[in-house]
Amino acid sequence: MTLLTELKDKTANRVRPMAIAMASMLLLSILAPNSSGGANDGVLNFNKTPLVRRQPTITTFDGPGAGTGPGQGTIAFAINPAGTISGRYADSAGAIHAILRFANGSIISFDAPGAGTGNRQGTRPFSINPVGASAGYYSDANNVFHGFLRTPVGLITTFNIPGAGSGPGEGTFAGNINPVGAIAGRYVDATDVAHGFLRARDGAITTFDAPNAGTGPGQGTFVFTGFCLNPAGAIAATSVDASNVSHGILRAADGTMTTFDVPGAGTGPFQGTFTIAINTNGAITGWYVDGANVNHGFVRSSGGTITTFDVPGAGTGPFEGTSGQGINASAMVTGEYVDAGDVNHGFVRAADGTVTTFDVPGAGTGSFQGTIPLSNNPMGAITGYYIDANDVTHGFLRTL
Repeated sequence: MTLLTELKDKTANRVRPMAIAMASMLLLSILAPNSSGGANDGVLNFNKTPLVRRQPTITTFDGPGAGTGPGQGTIAFAINPAGTISGRYADSAGAIHAILRFANGSIISFDAPGAGTGNRQGTRPFSINPVGASAGYYSDANNVFHGFLRTPVGLITTFNIPGAGSGPGEGTFAGNINPVGAIAGRYVDATDVAHGFLRARDGAITTFDAPNAGTGPGQGTFVFTGFCLNPAGAIAATSVDASNVSHGILRAADGTMTTFDVPGAGTGPFQGTFTIAINTNGAITGWYVDGANVNHGFVRSSGGTITTFDVPGAGTGPFEGTSGQGINASAMVTGEYVDAGDVNHGFVRAADGTVTTFDVPGAGTGSFQGTIPLSNNPMGAITGYYIDANDVTHGFLRTL
């Protein structure tokens, strides 16, 4: 998302942000004559049978009531193994409403109790687990943020982390839920400093701060929303230090924290390493911003080995480049790259480094328009959104 669409939603500051399409190979069910021209002996000989690569299918969708003006429309955030997508739409007044899109294409919408109805207020469900429970946050009429959990049957529980601020832009930012129902996120206190948290299934809350986290406004420990909590309870976080430089953080299930920086990451304000997703095996993806403010993708293995990558066609100017957004169990990474014209395009990167790029039909080709993938499930299905030529957003699903 361009440092996660969640950041665009909350701050209106647009910060820029490959699971290869492991296409199934189909053998043609034909009996080819042998080279001598004689009759086939009844045995299927696959030695010279052509292989056909299944082409990905892209489906676009809009939430019911989605607005059609600039900055309005639909954004899909996450997809679970069953193909259920969590997302949101902005209506014609700019208010935000949550949606769930099921594998059969049906869509329902919902609002958390207490969600505001003004411009940029409302409900955002960032994460969804295998059984269909979703987690996210909502902003109220005073622009204060609160966490919520929605069960598969539609029961919504709201919560606030102790110590969360109650002023505009402060509060609880939930948005990562794992298979056992634990929720991770961050809260922003009354001095605008961010802190990490983990909420257990029974509601017990643990808060934490990275060792190098700054204590000034806009600094601290950030657990971004969507894919930063894995089934084992490990959390991928980002710390912003006292110089406003970002660093990667891995918080193990036992609470142990490891800090890391991607080689080549810049050391100036708003540069550094940004961790965006962690998979079931503990591999992390995201991006780093170099000294020239260009984005580059990375994968950090569960053992700590870091591999960096740039998608062919990615721009090399400030706020252009490559951003990893989601990583599935096979270490396939999906995300976006921004070209030299500031247009967004989608990519998938296989574990072997092979890259496939794609654009959703209907995506705009102007600056800050285009295709922005956000997550991929174990089957390689990808969801996200695209921005059309009128700057309206629409959800998409790319399947193999």
